[in-house]
Amino acid sequence: MLVVDVQNDFCAGGRLAVDDADQIIPLLNRLIAAARRAGATIVASRDWHPPDHVSFKDQGGTWPPHCVQESTGAAFHPDLQLPEDAWEVRKGASRNRDQYSALDGTGLATQLKEAGIRRVWVGGLALDVCVRATALDATEAGFETHLLVDATRPVNADPGDGDAAVRELADAGVITESSVSKE
Repeated sequence: MLVVDVQNDFCAGGRLAVDDADQIIPLLNRLIAAARRAGATIVASRDWHPPDHVSFKDQGGTWPPHCVQESTGAAFHPDLQLPEDAWEVRKGASRNRDQYSALDGTGLATQLKEAGIRRVWVGGLALDVCVRATALDATEAGFETHLLVDATRPVNADPGDGDAAVRELADAGVITESSVSKE
């Protein structure tokens, strides 16, 4: 199970808060617990940006400063119940390189394959950015990829952005489903 970027800066009160982000945390916790009972590996990605990251507006990028290394905003949301043995993937840690996907240059795809993992379920934040990129890369890397649609939210409040991301992912071969059947 890939839990993408459930960090303070993307939740209520954060620097780049996603609408209703906090609503997915109890659901993700139930899914993490169910995955653990089934013997699944839990992977949690996080943005881990230097203060002068290329994606920040003051550096010519798109986003306000967020998830700055060692900041409270970069921490996982305190209500997210990650097991101690969860794999952590940090991305966007280089000043001059942006990484939206948890599989982009992190070695995660190789790690998963070496562990015999062939199928992944993806949820977290944000649907139309990092979740989208992670699911696309997982599919491209050859994993059977499932998007847990109700366990994610788009960064843009326009509901069309989330719907467009789900359609794009389905068109790319990602299996879109509700988490209800996974609990």
